[in-house]
Amino acid sequence: MAALLNLNPKAEIARHGQALGVNIEAAKGLQDVLRTNLGPKGTMKMLVSGAGDIKITKDGNVLLHEMQIRHPTASLIARASTAQNDEAGDGTTSTVLLIGELLKQADLYIAEVLLFFPAFN
Repeated sequence: MAALLNLNPKAEIARHGQALGVNIEAAKGLQDVLRTNLGPKGTMKMLVSGAGDIKITKDGNVLLHEMQIRHPTASLIARASTAQNDEAGDGTTSTVLLIGELLKQADLYIAEVLLFFPAFN
């Protein structure tokens, strides 16, 4: 643990349960942003750059490239989603929604396990 503290003295230390919760919340946040884009009746999003340029789109790939994602887990999901677009040409929004839903379900299952087996907490 001392080596970790020497690497980055400003880093926050969180228990594994807290870290898992923060990562799942980041995935759910990204999912919430893109959820309304899916399908033919998906809504448009307006992106405003630091210079004041406005871009209106519902393309998940454009949104993920233009958003300034700072959380490592959300950034990883965004990169996986753009890799999906690079390989198949589509599916960025669906990939984010699928990963977000998988992590939400994992969170529910973990909560159930901790309820019945508190020693794992």
